[in-house]
Amino acid sequence: MTTLLNEAYSFIFEEELLKEIEEVGVLRIVKEGERIIEIGDYVKAMPLLIEGAIKILREDKDGDELLLYFLERGDTCAMTLSCCLGETKSEIRAVAEMETKIIMIPIEKMEEWTAKYKSWRDFVFQSYHSRLTEMLDTIDTIAFMNMDQRLMRYLQDKAKINQNEVLQITHQNIAYDLHTSRVVVSRLLKKLELEGKIKLQRNSIKVIDL
Repeated sequence: MTTLLNEAYSFIFEEELLKEIEEVGVLRIVKEGERIIEIGDYVKAMPLLIEGAIKILREDKDGDELLLYFLERGDTCAMTLSCCLGETKSEIRAVAEMETKIIMIPIEKMEEWTAKYKSWRDFVFQSYHSRLTEMLDTIDTIAFMNMDQRLMRYLQDKAKINQNEVLQITHQNIAYDLHTSRVVVSRLLKKLELEGKIKLQRNSIKVIDL
C-alpha cells in the first residue's frame, strides 16, 4: 500500500499525514462494476482513490441513473465528504469503472486532520471545488448540448479515463449513464460513425476524435 499511496498522494500530503493514512487506512480492491457507495447508505469511511477510476451517479424516482462525473487517482468524492461530516445518508452511487484500489479512511479522522494538517484542509477544499465545477459542467452539458454532443463527450471522457481509445461497452450501458434510451444511443452512434468521429466494432467502440 505504501508505494501506491506515495505515487498517488506524496505531492499532495506531507510525510506525517501519509504515515497516519497508512496506519489507519484500509486498502480495498473493488472489481469493475462493483458498487462502492450506495444511495441511502450511511457513509462510515471516506475513500481515497489510489488506482483505477470510479463513476459517480445519481438516481431519479423511477430508478434511472445519470452520470455526474468520474474520479481518478488522487481524487476523493466531495459528496462523500459531506455525508461523512454531516453523518447523513449518501445521495449518490459510486461504481468502479475498472478494477480500482481505494484506501478507506475512518470518518473520525477527517475533522482531526482538518485541524492538524494544512495539506488535508487544502485537499478537502480543492475536492469540493473540483467536484462542484464538474457538476456544473454536467448541468451545462444536459442543458445546452444536443444528445449527440453529450454522447461524444461521454465517449471521449470514458476513453481518457480508461486510457484506451477502444471502449468495451454496450449501447444499453451508455443509455443508462446518459439517462436516455438504447434506441437513441444506437442511432446517434451510427451518426457519429458516419461523421468519422468513432468506429463501431463488434462489442466495442473505437473513439477516433479524441
